[in-house]
Amino acid sequence: MSISETLLSEFDQEIDGARRTLERVPEDRFDWKPHPRSGSMIWLASHLANIPYWAIITIHEDELDLTPGGKPRPQPPAPTSVDQLLAEFDQRVREARAAIAGADDAAFSKPWSLLRNGATVFSMPKVAVLRTFVMNHLIHHRAQLGVYLRLNDIPVPSIYGPSADEKPVGM
Repeated sequence: MSISETLLSEFDQEIDGARRTLERVPEDRFDWKPHPRSGSMIWLASHLANIPYWAIITIHEDELDLTPGGKPRPQPPAPTSVDQLLAEFDQRVREARAAIAGADDAAFSKPWSLLRNGATVFSMPKVAVLRTFVMNHLIHHRAQLGVYLRLNDIPVPSIYGPSADEKPVGM
């Protein structure tokens, strides 16, 4: 089995859970925050929906500078509806999946670096970047969004098994 085939089975599972979580974001709570220092629900949902794009960058580029020339990269505008959020997520997922599927094993061994104003933050093989910086990051923020949903009395979807809100029949 190739590295891309191994990654894609995990990617598909994690993406499915992320989409089910994003579907639950209530438009009337986009501005809600659990704490003044926390991001808003739409900021968090947008961040989660953008993470698959990082897989594309990881496969097709060898580095990403978050602040080239000392200036932060422009952020995409926040979606104005859940439909827009999901459409953007779905498009990024399709492109990310194609990038992963199209890479050969040698490509996954190449180093990839995250930079800040030209200084290396970290550098590791692309396969490790996909597992940590992309998938584990997606899992982290999906769980964080689940907490936002719970705090707003919105049913949390099951991810790896039943949630307190979604119990299989007979349990």
